[in-house]
Amino acid sequence: MLQSPFFYFLVFLLFISCEEKTDALLKRDTNIKEAVKLQQKATEEFKKSNYNSSFYYFNKSKIAFEHLKDSANVTYNLIQMANIQQINGDYYGSKETLTESLPYVRNDYNFKSAINNFFGIADKELAIYDDAIFYYNQAIKDSKNQLTKQSPLNNIAVVYIKQKKYDDAITILEEILKTKEFDRFEKSKARVIDNLGFAYFKKGSNEKGLQLMLESLKLRKHISDSYGSIESYTHLAEYYSKTDITKSNEYAKNAYAIATQFNSVDERLKALSLLISNNAGLQYAQNYLSINDSIIKIRNNFKNKFAKIKYDSKKEKEENQKLRLKNAENQLSIQRAQYQQYLFVTISLFLAVLIFYLIKYYRNKNRTEKLQTAYDTETRIAKDIHDELANDVFNTITFTQTQSLTSENNKETLLQKLNHIYTRVRGISRENNDIDTGINYSDNLKEMLSTYNNNNTNVLINGIEKINWELIEELKKITIHRVLQELMVNMKKHSEASVVVLKFETDNKIFISYSDNGKGCEKSTIIKNGLQNMENRILAIKGTITFETEPNKGFKVKITMPK
Repeated sequence: MLQSPFFYFLVFLLFISCEEKTDALLKRDTNIKEAVKLQQKATEEFKKSNYNSSFYYFNKSKIAFEHLKDSANVTYNLIQMANIQQINGDYYGSKETLTESLPYVRNDYNFKSAINNFFGIADKELAIYDDAIFYYNQAIKDSKNQLTKQSPLNNIAVVYIKQKKYDDAITILEEILKTKEFDRFEKSKARVIDNLGFAYFKKGSNEKGLQLMLESLKLRKHISDSYGSIESYTHLAEYYSKTDITKSNEYAKNAYAIATQFNSVDERLKALSLLISNNAGLQYAQNYLSINDSIIKIRNNFKNKFAKIKYDSKKEKEENQKLRLKNAENQLSIQRAQYQQYLFVTISLFLAVLIFYLIKYYRNKNRTEKLQTAYDTETRIAKDIHDELANDVFNTITFTQTQSLTSENNKETLLQKLNHIYTRVRGISRENNDIDTGINYSDNLKEMLSTYNNNNTNVLINGIEKINWELIEELKKITIHRVLQELMVNMKKHSEASVVVLKFETDNKIFISYSDNGKGCEKSTIIKNGLQNMENRILAIKGTITFETEPNKGFKVKITMPK
């Protein structure tokens, strides 16, 4: 069974769609793996303190996740990049990176809290204390449990200490220590206890302050929090700087040694500044100046490198966008060409099936018309035989049975009757035999029309020889012959006309007019009289036919057709 052409078109579209979706899924899967690989590489470099490399790979991973529209990973990478910038003293640069992350955050409150906390740290280090507190409070609002609120709360307390708002700092830090879940995080607990002790010391409660700072240092040593102990030693060095220079220098030297071990420049400088203020020795001042000059150069170098990495990536991104746009245009051109090919094949298939159906349809139609024509012909012949020839034969048989054939008059009458029957049979045969469309067409047409000329009807034929029938198509000649034959038969049966005029003319077209002086008829009865078949024949060869008739006013027909 043949399918509709649209069925094949849908099959083509389904094939193309599936192919494109498969390619897209494979490409996306590959891109995700590449982006994750870059992120893992960045994390490995961060653990090794290779901050330039780590920043570079986080940035590359960020760009890859941007193409994948993965907002969460884009945000994560930007936060890590901002953290690296802060570690290296690029606080303004970190704020720019954090600002870049904001459009990607959406409703992830953990990311919001982290971003605001880093904003607060940057402003604290830049001594923009009010803004720092604002961002820390925003981080607290975005925190969804009490535990995650403790870090920004501790940072607010540190800012209050710098602002000499010691009571506010103490209130916050003591509230943090009351949180039960906080006991499990000993490093954080030691930091809060140390800050609380330092706040009491700065407020003037020296004994309580010292007790808490020593408690914090003991806890840090117990859990091997060497890096955290730098802050404890620094606070204790500052505490003893007014009362016991020896102890102060001892704590400051411990802070300096551990900070050097961890390559923590800020803490080294802070320890050296305490030693210098305690007049511990000229070498400490020289170390301070040397380290400070180096750290300024290093940090400026880091800032430039971070800026260059971001600039280069931005430039690369723009170039990649141009390249992707060009590739997309090329791909679109290729797809357009493919679609045109598919469309051409589909249309060709559709046309092939359509042509097949049309050929089949017209063959069936022609077969039906031929069958209908044969049936009409057979019906007409049967009617002629029944209405006219059968009666003549019956009368002749009756004559032979009732009359003596020895009489010369009866013999003559019988011969006349038989001749009449012969003429009628010949006429019926001529009406239904094949039409000669060759060089004798004009003579045969004229002879056919003349057969309807008798004692009662005078048939006049004008201009038939003026037309060059050899230039007329065979189908048109057959149509003219059959239509005029049907007109003459119709005249003989229904018109009772005494005069029939047929006129032939030619120009760029063929004009044929028929008129008789018969009794005519109503136009509504034309179809009933079988003249509809004439109209169909003429229309089939792109001609026109008009009928003019009224009761008792004759019958007129005008035929026009192209040559």
